[in-house]
Amino acid sequence: MKKLLVLALAVSCLLPSANAQEEVIPPKRGKAAKVGLFGGFTPGYLSVNVAPVNEFLKASGIAPFDQNGMFLWGGAGAAYIMLVPNLRVGGLGMSGSISTGSSVQVPGVGQVQRDARLSVGFGGVTIEYVIPVVERLDIAVGAMLGGGGMDLTLKQNIGGIDSWSNEQKTFAATTWPPNSLNNVTRVLSGSYFIWIPSVNVEYAVLGWLGIRLGASYVGMSFPSWSVDNDYTLNNVPKEVTGEGFMVNAGIFVGTF
Repeated sequence: MKKLLVLALAVSCLLPSANAQEEVIPPKRGKAAKVGLFGGFTPGYLSVNVAPVNEFLKASGIAPFDQNGMFLWGGAGAAYIMLVPNLRVGGLGMSGSISTGSSVQVPGVGQVQRDARLSVGFGGVTIEYVIPVVERLDIAVGAMLGGGGMDLTLKQNIGGIDSWSNEQKTFAATTWPPNSLNNVTRVLSGSYFIWIPSVNVEYAVLGWLGIRLGASYVGMSFPSWSVDNDYTLNNVPKEVTGEGFMVNAGIFVGTF
């Protein structure tokens, strides 16, 4: 009888240990709502259709752009608002440019350098919903709403040194353009409402360091064009825009 009691006590002691071993340990994050905030560096590559701009440049005696896209550089940050689980609100700003130039022979003047630079920039508020996939890995779906646009800067340099009298002759001419060339810079600016839907894959390398890789589309609506940021520019072809698909990356510090 004593042996049976000892055996029963031994079995009763082993049962909790066996049950503990069979119990499934939940993942650290489980399905708890995400919390935290972060900020960091966001490079990207925007595919811009420069064909309409190139037609303008060729007719102006300027070499066309030899690429259909540009690198953008900027920053982003966000924080979880807690009112809606896994929803975060933040901000994003990016800009970049491409350049071209050519030297042309002008009768009576000589070599004239003509350059162009196309710049695209935007910034606004981001709203994203984050879907946890596995430990440390998330997918963020959202959009940015804000403002921005593009600038086409045109420069002509005839060489030598500018003088007070030459500038006076440019504006005193009775015909336009004036008979004599001069150094000149013009900035054609388009302002737009910007909307950018996006999908990003994010990975928390450490508790305070995260990386991102994503894709988006930069949309531009309701354009308003000006010359030298002062005078209204009319009849700009609707195809002249900074819209396009963008791939982007990011490295952030904060709490993830």
